[in-house]
Amino acid sequence: MDSLKVHNSLKPGPPMPFVPMEPGKVSWYVCGPTVYDKSHLGHARNYVASDIIRRIMMHYFGFDVKYVMNMTDVDDKIIIKARRQRLLDLEKKKTYTKDELRALGLVAFQAYASKNLPLLAEDTSKLNETDYTTRRDAAYGRVLSGGTLSGEGKPSDAEAKIKMHIGNMDAAAEALKQNAIFPGADEVLLPYLDSLYKETIDTSDQSIFTDLTKSMEALFMEDMDNLNVLRPDVITRVTEYMPEIAKFVEQIVDKGFAYEAEGSVYFDIAAFQKAGNTYARLRPESRNDKALQEEGEGSLSTNLGGKRGAGDFALWKKSKAGEPYWPSKWGDGRPGWHIECSVMASDVLGSRMDVHSGGIDLAFPHHDNELAQSEAYFCQHGKGEHTWVNYFLHMGHLSISGSKMSKSLKNFQTISDALATTYTPRSMRIVFLMGKWNDGVEISPDMRSQADNWETTISNFFTNTKSWLTEAGVDYGVKSLSVNQDDSSTGLLADLEMAKKEAEDALTNSFDTPRVMLVLLKLVNTTNAFVKNNKDVNLAHVEAIARWITKMAGIFGLDANANPPYDGLGWASPIATDVDPKKAVQPYAEIVESVTAEVSKISISSDVIATLLAQDPSKDFESVAATGSRDIEKLSLPYIRVVSQIRDELRRVVSSQTPETKKAILTITDRIRDVDLTNLGVYLDDRPDNQPSLIKFIPAAELIRAREEKAAREAEKAQKKEEARLAREKAEQEAKEKAKIPPEEMFKKDERYSAWDESGMPTKMKDGSDVPKSQLKALKKMWDKQKKVHEELKAKGGL
Repeated sequence: MDSLKVHNSLKPGPPMPFVPMEPGKVSWYVCGPTVYDKSHLGHARNYVASDIIRRIMMHYFGFDVKYVMNMTDVDDKIIIKARRQRLLDLEKKKTYTKDELRALGLVAFQAYASKNLPLLAEDTSKLNETDYTTRRDAAYGRVLSGGTLSGEGKPSDAEAKIKMHIGNMDAAAEALKQNAIFPGADEVLLPYLDSLYKETIDTSDQSIFTDLTKSMEALFMEDMDNLNVLRPDVITRVTEYMPEIAKFVEQIVDKGFAYEAEGSVYFDIAAFQKAGNTYARLRPESRNDKALQEEGEGSLSTNLGGKRGAGDFALWKKSKAGEPYWPSKWGDGRPGWHIECSVMASDVLGSRMDVHSGGIDLAFPHHDNELAQSEAYFCQHGKGEHTWVNYFLHMGHLSISGSKMSKSLKNFQTISDALATTYTPRSMRIVFLMGKWNDGVEISPDMRSQADNWETTISNFFTNTKSWLTEAGVDYGVKSLSVNQDDSSTGLLADLEMAKKEAEDALTNSFDTPRVMLVLLKLVNTTNAFVKNNKDVNLAHVEAIARWITKMAGIFGLDANANPPYDGLGWASPIATDVDPKKAVQPYAEIVESVTAEVSKISISSDVIATLLAQDPSKDFESVAATGSRDIEKLSLPYIRVVSQIRDELRRVVSSQTPETKKAILTITDRIRDVDLTNLGVYLDDRPDNQPSLIKFIPAAELIRAREEKAAREAEKAQKKEEARLAREKAEQEAKEKAKIPPEEMFKKDERYSAWDESGMPTKMKDGSDVPKSQLKALKKMWDKQKKVHEELKAKGGL
């Protein structure tokens, strides 16, 4: 196997050799979520991408990975959301008159506009719901129509944020019009109430924060389970590490790399660099980006004073009224955002780790600050820089309309909503596999189409391979047909070996999954074409290909029901260990009984059918059950095979039967395929020339949906046919009624004319002028046509 190379954000450029500190073992820390809201597709992109790399490391390269994830359960966003929600709940319990409530909503409306949408007007005190729309469109129409605020370039996060604020204002304006302040104006009320009453909240009761974070953490883990993301080996939470964080900060201060100011502690970048260390190793170009620095400090820290350097960042923050707090030698406070990861990662993994990962938006300042404070903590003066992380892996973010998908921008779709409406866990993972983990991605219709095509092609190949093996009487368990390795230089086995080599080259090149996905698709298409063009194909070769693709799909996490070493064939069936095999196959046994009883009633002279009706599939079932198998496909196959054989023979003899018998046979054969077996997730693929039907196991929901769609298409076709018939009859009736009018009378009621000749042709217009010759010519053609149809109708006795 080639040596693995990875993209390392610490050393930009081509992938570099991956050499863990301890051979065969990988220590890995990943920045987990800030649990203050539901997770969205941007989180899915991050954590599914990390999961794919983790699985490849473990199940392809064979590394023993220790995977640690934190849960940020104290943070400015958490504090603000929990506190505001408490204040809103208290406000809703107050007694207001309609006028008082409207006044509250209006002042909050104006305050929100003043802070977040300054272009609405300088004097926002005169802003109200009546003139809001006009002023909004005048100030921000360019952004609302898809442009930028400046009129140049492409929309970015700034425009997305404006749209988010406008959305909140739109809802509040409508709430004011309807006098429905709660909940319509909640988003503008929350910050206003917080500005008035935040210092009144008793934060010694931390349940207002922990209730939120515990519920959001539970939802996050549920989302990750639904996406088939492996659980971390270790989960750490900030609130469980407060004493350790305070001690960690003390150590950095004692080493001279941090200082206390007004009850807060800041990292001293200048002192750190003076000692020979490097700051902003990941994003040196961003170290003076004030907006990113402020974002890293948090919105509640803008007024903390005493910093020596503009870029110095908080390790410990003095807690203000309305904020949670923990004891420290500098007084009551709470940790800065970055210090938590340094402490927790180091506590579990030690002074060095192989891999640290997270979303690319965390590179600066979060990860750069993590590196600096951790290296400061562990460094020994005079011995050079300390290496805290060997490989930094940054996942590309998911964007929408040019902006990153973000909770703060409210331009996201939650994972739960996406899985309920748009994706399956597999289809979402396939989309992410088709993009490189370290590249940004914006999901397009074309990308979705490619992903759907990939999944359909692979699924059909698995289904067909099982069907071919079933037809050949082969049990496709974990071990099936043996392959002669002497054949590996030619035909399908040669294609398989080439695919394996290409996949390995891709995976060793920094986990290039898009390339592997193409390799798998190409191999399936090649195999399908080979099978189609070669009657005597070696099924052992086809099976070997299907098993390898199954293994790769398992390694990529595409099958939630499969487990390492992924040596099955196709998507694994969910296995219930406590299932009673006899109860599980009862529906299939009942179909055999009903089909046998119905066919016995039909007068068919056939020894073959008599023999088939006498079969007892329960014996074959008992043989399978005796092996301990709980795979419903294998357990049910003896029953399905009997039903399929009876149906095939009925189809073979139907043409020689009487009309009455033929009708009965066709009714039974159609019902077996379209109802009985479809409802159980079995499809019988009929083939020409009296070949036996192929038995295919396909999820019942897919088959039922296809049946319903076919019925809907047929119903629509029948409806259109009926509508066409009615329209045709109506047209015929209208033509017949029109034909009843003698040509001499057809223009007499036309008000455009005032005189006619003896044949009924108009001679004068309404104003007394002569009918123009050009018009007379056209009228004469109409008169002649009417005369013809009138006489034809008369000849048929229709008058």
